[in-house]
Amino acid sequence: MKTCKLDAYKLIKLVLVMPSPFPGMNPYLENPQFWSEVHHRLITALADAIESNLSLKYRVAIEKRTYLSNQEESVEVGIPDVAVTFHQSTPINQTLSTATLSAQEEAVMVTIPVPQEIREGYLEIREASTGYVVTTIEVLSPTNKRRGLGYQAYLRKRQEVLSTPTNLIEIDLLRGGKPMPTVGESPKTDYRILIALGNRRPLAQLYGFSIRQEIPQFSLPLLSGDTEPIIDVQSLLVGIYQRARFDLAIDYSTEPVPRLKEEERIWADELLRQKGRR
Repeated sequence: MKTCKLDAYKLIKLVLVMPSPFPGMNPYLENPQFWSEVHHRLITALADAIESNLSLKYRVAIEKRTYLSNQEESVEVGIPDVAVTFHQSTPINQTLSTATLSAQEEAVMVTIPVPQEIREGYLEIREASTGYVVTTIEVLSPTNKRRGLGYQAYLRKRQEVLSTPTNLIEIDLLRGGKPMPTVGESPKTDYRILIALGNRRPLAQLYGFSIRQEIPQFSLPLLSGDTEPIIDVQSLLVGIYQRARFDLAIDYSTEPVPRLKEEERIWADELLRQKGRR
């Protein structure tokens, strides 16, 4: 009879890496410090989960959108000042004046806006034989929800998809920024999942949910008559949180970024105390 014995390292790992204390989306993962990794891992996890439940009629492609950010969109990045010094033991003949600059003429160090290349991943479910894009899946980033080049680039892509029969799924797990536009009033919730079927537009399904709720499951729209797999973003995030060991990186004694509304802040504080995180 075989026995399984955990070594000390594995035992410590099991003890230290705790699950996310939140029932649904963890608001601490919205912090710019973590979101880029969360976004990348979620896109990959979605692709793998979909592919394993998809017939050979389809393939899942991970695509990317690239653009330069402008000053308003740029996240502050600490860049150290660079000082270049040159020591010459013997004088060099110069025709330029060697007079010392006055205080008023001395240069000061300033920071200038430097465009940054932004790459955003998204998924396309394609018909394998033709390459036809059946469904596009977008996981929104902060730059998609702030006025600027990122917002404009995404809006153009969104309009392109909506002008075709391709189905569109938008997964918005960010409380910050402005929600993507819809016609008329829509529920004001923390997070949203939009499903716009190509054959039902301009109507679309909108799932709104808060940090107190689990992320709703939804079926992946495909061509008519084909079995549509269920997408469970909640389970995927649970796995991502564990594999990335975010529990070892998040300081739950601090407030999340962006901050919660007062009512949700009180609820989160009680939850984190119950879970032993505060």
